[in-house]
Amino acid sequence: MQDSTFIGLDVHKATISVAVAQGERGGEVRHWGTIPHRPVHIRKLVEKLGVHGSRLYFCYKAGPCGYGLHRQLIGLGHDCIVVAPSLIPVKAGDRVKTDRRDAVMLAKLHRGVS
Repeated sequence: MQDSTFIGLDVHKATISVAVAQGERGGEVRHWGTIPHRPVHIRKLVEKLGVHGSRLYFCYKAGPCGYGLHRQLIGLGHDCIVVAPSLIPVKAGDRVKTDRRDAVMLAKLHRGVS
């Protein structure tokens, strides 16, 4: 899994918050940034993250934005899973929700499961 990159996406109608976790256990997890929710920008994101030839694994929560993003990522040749929000573990007392935190948490959890 050294050459793998796990990407957590917090998807909204207008924007996508992106977090990246390196494949090795205990590797760096960082917020990459926020991009517009447009097919052109998503393709550019995939090209930038896959420039070193690492395998990309995407993950995002199911929501009202549908599966268009899933179809696009699969069409570009990368793995993508859509997770039910009720199946994501939440620490007791963790009530502050931000796009950045959600994306980082998804990237960490996806790396841990794979």
